[in-house]
Amino acid sequence: MGLRESPYASRFLRGLDAVSRELLYPGYWLLSQVLALQQTTAEKQEHRRRTCPPPHALEVLAKGLFLLLLLLFSMPVSLLGLLLWLPLQGARRPFAYQHTPARASPEEWVLPGKGKTFRFVSANVCLLPDGLAKFSNLTRTQWRAGRIAQALVKAARPGVPPCEVSARGDACSFSRDPKHGATECSLPQSSSDTDSDAPIEGPRREGKAAGPCEVTASFPPNVDFLCLQEVFDQEAAKRLLRCLGPCFEHIIYDVGAYGLQGCSALKLLNSGLFVASRYPLLAVQYHCYANSTGEDSFSAKGLLCVQVQLGASQGQRIVGYLNCTHLHAPETDARVRYEQLTMAAGWALQFQERHAQPGDTVAFDIFCGDLNFDNCSPDDKMEQAHEIFNLYTDPCRIGPGQDKPWALGTLMNSLAIYDEAVATPENMKRTLEHSEGRQKYLAGPMRATVGPGHSATHSEGRRIDYILYREHQGPARLKTAVERVSFITRLASCSDHVPVGLQLLVAPSAQPGA
Repeated sequence: MGLRESPYASRFLRGLDAVSRELLYPGYWLLSQVLALQQTTAEKQEHRRRTCPPPHALEVLAKGLFLLLLLLFSMPVSLLGLLLWLPLQGARRPFAYQHTPARASPEEWVLPGKGKTFRFVSANVCLLPDGLAKFSNLTRTQWRAGRIAQALVKAARPGVPPCEVSARGDACSFSRDPKHGATECSLPQSSSDTDSDAPIEGPRREGKAAGPCEVTASFPPNVDFLCLQEVFDQEAAKRLLRCLGPCFEHIIYDVGAYGLQGCSALKLLNSGLFVASRYPLLAVQYHCYANSTGEDSFSAKGLLCVQVQLGASQGQRIVGYLNCTHLHAPETDARVRYEQLTMAAGWALQFQERHAQPGDTVAFDIFCGDLNFDNCSPDDKMEQAHEIFNLYTDPCRIGPGQDKPWALGTLMNSLAIYDEAVATPENMKRTLEHSEGRQKYLAGPMRATVGPGHSATHSEGRRIDYILYREHQGPARLKTAVERVSFITRLASCSDHVPVGLQLLVAPSAQPGA
């Protein structure tokens, strides 16, 4: 492995960065608390359930003024931290890497031989600071990070001991395995955990062909690669790292160029990208989108490219490529997203050209993430026609403006995410299997009118989370087959997105059924 774990080359720089973050933290926390004064619908429901009155407007105002006063007093310390932090970013590599030696590494794939199945999951987990998360009607970021970690750990490969689950609903504790030296975590438990490992059921959607699709209340087992978006909060990222480390040996996190490095505006948040792999990483590269505007310009959104080692074919490498991104969010800025797609496609190809070796066999080439547009809304026509869909295959898409009949929206109606019908993984699964539930609880496609030629899936919601794939020609001719596309309800009440999964069978073309 040529990757060092710290984004800084020396302990001295790492120490300075830690000091600067400690100086910045009081101001960061106080600002988050001011923004968190707004109530989520869940908090309002809790007040009604307990028959206690919600906070009076004057109480909220008084608390807000007190927090603002403390924030004002913290400004000199924050300014000192900022002056120390900004120049350090010029010496920082734009990602950190965690390597946890595995007790059960994946078996190396050797060709010629049988085909191999690879499983991918992409999810926007909305782990922002508490104050910002409330704009998506979400709260308790650290608690949600524990819930999300628990759900993802359960998708670990059999043979890797899972995290022990405790009854504590608000904590994640860690213990050391004396025999293997690996860290294990205890996570909050929900009533749905008891059957999360039950066999996956296919979708029961009236009047629709199922195809390779499933709506499932659990993450698919044996996941090989996790691609997450919106892991912005540093403490939440640490929780994910500690819990996922024993199951995913290689993790790239804290991705992005902070400060004024490499992008057009001051970056106060990283890209939010987070990639976990059971297979060794050969190369990693990050690119920042320089055309972000508005509120998105304060985060270092970009593209993360990863090359992984899968095995060997006649003495040459078998590799795979992961490209994870999160595009511009404001709905009216189609041109910005289109340009970012163009940049991302070019960067992905450049990365592969730079790190390819003669004789390499490419097993898969994945492009995934929260692209913030769907394939059915007329307002998204520009992005729907982008060249990237000629380069990569979207297994849920027939063509621009038309999804396959079984495709499902991945963006929730955020104001309704705490309703009983979608508040648990099982309830959400049952609800989304019916047209009425999808129309009520998924954010609908943006359109002014419904006319001929539009997709039959307009009522299925906005599918803005994607996993695309591309086949490569190489010395060992491989054929890729989509075995399963999953729409996963496991993060009910923990995110306003529905995670997606893709299971690919990659086999030598001479034996496609291997």
